[in-house]
Amino acid sequence: MSTILQLIFRSLETCSIYALAALGIIIIYRTSLITHFAQGSMAMFNTFVVTWFFTSFSMPLWASVLAGIISAIFTGFLVDFLVIRHTKKVSPVGKQIITLGLIIVFLGLAPMFFGVATLQLPRFIPSGEVVVGGAAISYNAILNISLGLVIMLVLFYVLHKTKLGLAIRATASNEQTARLMGVPTQSVTMMAWAVAGVLGVLSGVMIAPATSVSVWLMNPVQISALFACVLGGFQTFYGPVLGAYILGIARNFLTYYVSSVWGEQIMYILLLIFLLFRPNGIVGKKYSKKV
Repeated sequence: MSTILQLIFRSLETCSIYALAALGIIIIYRTSLITHFAQGSMAMFNTFVVTWFFTSFSMPLWASVLAGIISAIFTGFLVDFLVIRHTKKVSPVGKQIITLGLIIVFLGLAPMFFGVATLQLPRFIPSGEVVVGGAAISYNAILNISLGLVIMLVLFYVLHKTKLGLAIRATASNEQTARLMGVPTQSVTMMAWAVAGVLGVLSGVMIAPATSVSVWLMNPVQISALFACVLGGFQTFYGPVLGAYILGIARNFLTYYVSSVWGEQIMYILLLIFLLFRPNGIVGKKYSKKV
């Protein structure tokens, strides 16, 4: 029982990271109709900003994260203003290629601004743990899990209970109709890119202490977040979050109980088999147009 609890505790922390990144991807998709392949590289760049302020100016970690959030908002605004809003007549495939190009941009900018050496970012809570049923969970993991859940609940509340959320959902449903009804769709899209940037840098700050801050920092998170969107479905905001938690838990259990070498690959095969029978994801819906 303690082993199962330990796996669940470990999974919940990584699931929170994947869920935040997936939520950023789905917010962009629902408002801009773009599969945001550059979510990870933008998050990596802004995580470098956090680390740079922390190491170069000896700022407190919370202040460095705040600086990174400001940088993420500015980066999101800039990408939307300079790139995305000029792609209205570009095909969906062309828009995806543009986000692939953004990956190259941020992979090039990060070494130019911050150097090629890997950096280290500490945990918010360096030590301490709680033992539950024989399984230990660190205070920092509890913070990451709680922070991820709180952010997601706040976003879901905003999306479903506020006028801003109504504007976002209207834009996601039909941008042209929403614009005709007076919804400032350009402002909504710009805000969506800023929110996605914030979610990305928070996921980067969460995972950075477990590895090192480099240009490859967010690659595993980006891949898992995309898989979570596919598994949960692109038609809802909560589907990718559900997919992220399922993937995170399944990966750890398969790796521990089935194969430490092939557990992750087995999970991808099971995901592929599932999509053959339900290509729209767990909560995705197939929409048919009436002629």
